[in-house]
Amino acid sequence: MISKLPPWVWTGTWVLAFIAGIVNIVGLLGFEHLAITHLTGNTSLLAEALAAQNVSAMLHFAALIGAFVAGAVISGILVQDSALQLGRRYGIALLMVSLLLFAAVPLLQHDNAYGMYAAACAMGLQNAMVSTYSGAVVRTTHVSGMFTDLGIFLGHTLRGLPVDARRLRLCLIVISGFLCGGIAGAFAFRSFGYSALLFPASLTAVVSIAYGLYRTRKARTG
Repeated sequence: MISKLPPWVWTGTWVLAFIAGIVNIVGLLGFEHLAITHLTGNTSLLAEALAAQNVSAMLHFAALIGAFVAGAVISGILVQDSALQLGRRYGIALLMVSLLLFAAVPLLQHDNAYGMYAAACAMGLQNAMVSTYSGAVVRTTHVSGMFTDLGIFLGHTLRGLPVDARRLRLCLIVISGFLCGGIAGAFAFRSFGYSALLFPASLTAVVSIAYGLYRTRKARTG
């Protein structure tokens, strides 16, 4: 069971999932039509490249996966724990996510794969940053686990078993945020191309500043 979540966790989780939804749809609609915010499909594509002995594809997908993992490594260095807790260096981590997304835009505008690597690194950092809370896995850059939990909750309901209402709410927050981000990102990409990433980059910077102000206020009020 998830303990009582502070308001900043609910709000921040939705916003981060929204940001990830935008980033992923830009990757899917972009010049390589690849997911950026999770590794399942890209790992399968790496396997196909290995089977076909396609060296250039191998290196590309390995780099894309490696960039995501590198982002998680950076989070591990900065945050130093997987449990969400006010006072950790989320503001710095979010600022790095923002800078990586800003850097990705001009690269992607020139069909440079390093733009995808920068965006993947940003998403790996973001996903690792909010890894767990009170024993519940929180993933903001993909929704497979959240849909799995929804299925489990439905099964429990049909059996008359109790359902963790807070966990259910968390799943719905991540799914709705990611879906809304995808919708917004699709419209933005059709209108602005890769410049659509400037919006999640800016929003991440705003969240970073907001977290810093919130943390300072809480520290002053004790």
